[in-house]
Amino acid sequence: MKHLQTFSITRRLPWTTAALLAGGLVAVWSPKANADTAQLQTLLQRNNCTACHLIDKRKYGPNLNEVAARYAGHAGAVAMLATKIRAGGSGVWGEDMMPPQANVSEADARAMAELILALKP
Repeated sequence: MKHLQTFSITRRLPWTTAALLAGGLVAVWSPKANADTAQLQTLLQRNNCTACHLIDKRKYGPNLNEVAARYAGHAGAVAMLATKIRAGGSGVWGEDMMPPQANVSEADARAMAELILALKP
């Protein structure tokens, strides 16, 4: 009757694999990540950025996951993106042109740049 033993995940998976899977689930769903995305979404809507940009889908300009991937690990990326948000720019994403957004405060531009760069595409 040994073959009729009940299924046990610890018998099927080594404890290290189970721990890694559990850690992966925590990394995928993190309250801080959700709070940061919610804060970014609030700033995007308040400053009318969602007219052209979405976090995970391309609209008129690049989606923000693309921006995060392009500038990941670049020194000075936060300051550069904050300036670009307010001053506008062109040529980086093909023929797309971003008009200046002088109505966006420096604090909001910096906060958005930090939150965009923190995205994990």
